[in-house]
Amino acid sequence: MVAGIANGCQQANCALIGGETAEMPGMYAKGDYDLAGFVVGAAERNKLLPDHQKMKTGDPLIALASSGPHSNGFSLIRKVIEISGLNLSDPAPFDQTQTLGQALLTPTRIYVQTLLPLIKAGLVNGLAHITGGGLIENPPRMLPEGLAAEIDHDSWKWPTVFKWLEQTGGISDYEMLRTFNCGIGMLVTVSPEDLSQTLQMLELSGENAFVVGQLQANK
Repeated sequence: MVAGIANGCQQANCALIGGETAEMPGMYAKGDYDLAGFVVGAAERNKLLPDHQKMKTGDPLIALASSGPHSNGFSLIRKVIEISGLNLSDPAPFDQTQTLGQALLTPTRIYVQTLLPLIKAGLVNGLAHITGGGLIENPPRMLPEGLAAEIDHDSWKWPTVFKWLEQTGGISDYEMLRTFNCGIGMLVTVSPEDLSQTLQMLELSGENAFVVGQLQANK
């Protein structure tokens, strides 16, 4: 577990500075454990994001691909597994090269190393990390009053894991988009004149990035 945390810290270029283990036999059953942590960072006040002053109608929205469900929606995922009758050790129906457990627990992508150069270059106006709340609730958090994210749902294909969850669980498109990232781990909004440079930098960094929409007036 600590090795996994250390690996995540390396990906995010941050330090693991401490930890404490507490045994509470009256609180947890045998084999159970609870893990909690937090991250502290610093930023210059005049460089904080989002930059609402730069955002306007027509600004493009760039998506960065996710690696899977990341760390959200697992109450629903467990229910779908129950409905499917599969075990976590069974081959994933949507990917025979790995077990269902391996596919669903693919580590969450960390975008720090990809995004920092863009931020330092002044190209990013806003970021929306697609976590709990999915593509419905997260994008509005980066936007000023009067603007909304117009996302073209035909601009990318959902990874097969999400198609399997939707079909097996009989889940509506709206509920999928409200619960999961559906293939998009991060949304980036930039000014139109910076779109080409931003996509080029993302491509050079090895990122799977694509335009999925734009900002529009909030109706």
